[in-house]
Amino acid sequence: MTHFSWYGYEVEVDEAATAGWYAQAEDWGCTCGHCRNFLALARERRLPEEILEILDALRIPPAKATYVCELYHDEDWAEKGLLYEISWRVAGAVVQPPEEKQSDGTAWGPPVKFPAFTLMLGHEYYNIEPEFPEPSFDLDISLYLPWILDEPVDGPVEE
Repeated sequence: MTHFSWYGYEVEVDEAATAGWYAQAEDWGCTCGHCRNFLALARERRLPEEILEILDALRIPPAKATYVCELYHDEDWAEKGLLYEISWRVAGAVVQPPEEKQSDGTAWGPPVKFPAFTLMLGHEYYNIEPEFPEPSFDLDISLYLPWILDEPVDGPVEE
């Protein structure tokens, strides 16, 4: 296990298990427009540098997220982007969150807010990837991403 400090979180990571799983994993597989938009941005490495540094240190390709969801967009989406939640699973454990976690029954540490995104580490109770090594935790970010696909953000117009 290798110790990492990420923005107040202290974690122990099984680098070999993490890198091994991602070496055989495929890119995020959803084919909806919002997920294809994320994949295009991830493949171009157009994610926050702080996140890319963590992923690079763990040898996780950004496009191999274990969870992607475009949460919503409003009438100002063209200016501020689409709000996404994205996770990558990591073999290991969160040793210490940035501050004492409240006893709220969740398995998540507190959010760390940056100008362009919010980061949290924790673990979902369901197993997104059933073959992922345990113990594990999720590196989860929420951020606005631009729409870069050459198609309407809400999908094709039906006639």
